[in-house]
Amino acid sequence: MSKKVLILTGDAVEALEVFYPYYRCIEENIDCTIASPTKKKLQTVIHDFLPEMETFTEKWGYKIESHASVDEIDPNDYDGLIIPGGRAPEYIRMNPKVQEITAHFLQEKKPVGVICHGQLVLTTVREYIKDREMTAYSACRPEVEASGAIYMEKMLHVDGNIVSGHAWPDLPGFMREFFKLLKAKKEISV
Repeated sequence: MSKKVLILTGDAVEALEVFYPYYRCIEENIDCTIASPTKKKLQTVIHDFLPEMETFTEKWGYKIESHASVDEIDPNDYDGLIIPGGRAPEYIRMNPKVQEITAHFLQEKKPVGVICHGQLVLTTVREYIKDREMTAYSACRPEVEASGAIYMEKMLHVDGNIVSGHAWPDLPGFMREFFKLLKAKKEISV
């Protein structure tokens, strides 16, 4: 039976952080569903740095189809969760169903991959991340720490069932570690 992974995101998701995990899952014969507050074609964004700016820039990227609205999702149907960054986490984290889905994966100790600004979603279910270690894009450190988690100054970190990454350049290691957790969870449940 094929594994099933859920990607929770919305408009203004960082393009690489949604496309890379989505296609890597397909490559591994893993069913992958992209869910957002509304089922629609999502506008991705591309974040990069310019020498004359002290923060990142944002440009529009390719669009990607959301397969379902979060209201259609039963988290019991999925083996793992990925939350990409970009600006999407700022607004999807306020959705009660997004919070419910995220809490399910943390409570059930299913693999959770969260990268860049995606950790902002975890801050809304702080009771499940208190005293847990994770990295995030450095500008998210105050929110991670305010939620009771321990910010790690690393590009990639694994703490139990949570794989966290700093930003899109860390995606190869991020997905490698996520797949290790997904495989380990499968072996435990067999």
